[in-house]
Amino acid sequence: MASLNVGNLGEYLREQRRNAQLSLRQLADAAGVSNPYLSQIERGLRKPSAEVLQQVAKALRISAETLYVRAGILDAERDRDDVETRAVILADPSLNERQKQVLLQVYESFRKENGFGADADADADVDVKADAGTGTGAGVDADAAVDGAETVKNPHS
Repeated sequence: MASLNVGNLGEYLREQRRNAQLSLRQLADAAGVSNPYLSQIERGLRKPSAEVLQQVAKALRISAETLYVRAGILDAERDRDDVETRAVILADPSLNERQKQVLLQVYESFRKENGFGADADADADVDVKADAGTGTGAGVDADAAVDGAETVKNPHS
């Protein structure tokens, strides 16, 4: 089988898996994919879907956006700052998951207000609307998200 242009992704995944001290089988189980399929991704023989990348990223506790860039799903040059900012927010151990989501919503709202990421924003809006019933504060504007962040930070104020 000819190698696709995803070797960089495979090498990166292998490095992240080893850093997380997970075997290939453990990561495959955690991500809900087969062991042979994950092995083929790591060897650059298969190009995974965005959904599979998201599952693997969650299992590795890393940014899915970083994997999307490495897989060529997101444009690295155009989206690099956005991806790095999101990755830093998602990796911050001092924030809980709710705070991370609120902060990402504020960030996305400001980007949209300033005219950045129109294509990505349209996709994000679809995802946000799909999550609207989950109680994650989806679909809020910047002011509402800031209010939510203050509530999370100061629940007694």
